[in-house]
Amino acid sequence: MDWNAAIDKNREALKRIVAMLVAMAGLDLGELRGQFTLFRQKGTAASRLSRAEKSKLSPELTLQRRLHRAILRLLRPAEAAVRRLIVVAARGLVVTLPPPRQKPQPKFRPGAGPVRMPARPKTRARRATLPLLDPLKPWNRRPRRAPRGVPRISCPGYSEPFRIPVWSPKDPIDARRLDARLRALILALDDLPGQARRFARWRARRDAALAREQETGGLRRFGRFSPLKPGRPPGWRRKKPVHEVHEVLDVLHGLAQWALEPPDTS
Repeated sequence: MDWNAAIDKNREALKRIVAMLVAMAGLDLGELRGQFTLFRQKGTAASRLSRAEKSKLSPELTLQRRLHRAILRLLRPAEAAVRRLIVVAARGLVVTLPPPRQKPQPKFRPGAGPVRMPARPKTRARRATLPLLDPLKPWNRRPRRAPRGVPRISCPGYSEPFRIPVWSPKDPIDARRLDARLRALILALDDLPGQARRFARWRARRDAALAREQETGGLRRFGRFSPLKPGRPPGWRRKKPVHEVHEVLDVLHGLAQWALEPPDTS
């Protein structure tokens, strides 16, 4: 099988899907200093993108509820597909882990008073990154069901009936998290070899932790053993796919499972 051709084909399909999601949100995709970034689109499409004027110094990005939900329905399978594309791209990639860092020990000098640790250098702001592992559903959480009818019981002259919230599809929803997830998706597709090396390092740390635990006979404390969640991938559609992203996710899920199989040494 030609793995490179499959990676390029699905990567181009995911780029088209992400560009469509960016257009749905009223954002435009521009290139700034060699990296992709999102900024507001000028024209009629920008009218769908509003900012809550709570503070002129820190405006909040908001979208309508129906538009926010429509983007999320396609963003979840797109993230799962890109995550599986990274797994396929890291197939056969071997990396060498750096030696573990050692904490600096304070030097004690008699009569010098308390020793002060050097101040940590200021770190740069972390950019949004796509998680390499599928999110797992908590096993002890029950699904919430919206009540069909709410009784409004009150005593005349003593209490008033409580107000039932009325949801509107045009309600403004905070879209800052959505914007960060779109940025992470774009950066992952733009730097697929770097994301593949990142996954290879995670796989090397997992193998090293499992090897140490086999030698010592202790319990496994590394956490996740596989980057894919058991069962169906996030955003998978049981019935006939209604969008291209579902077909791409179905193909990449099979390729990722194939790539994660141990090599046949017989």
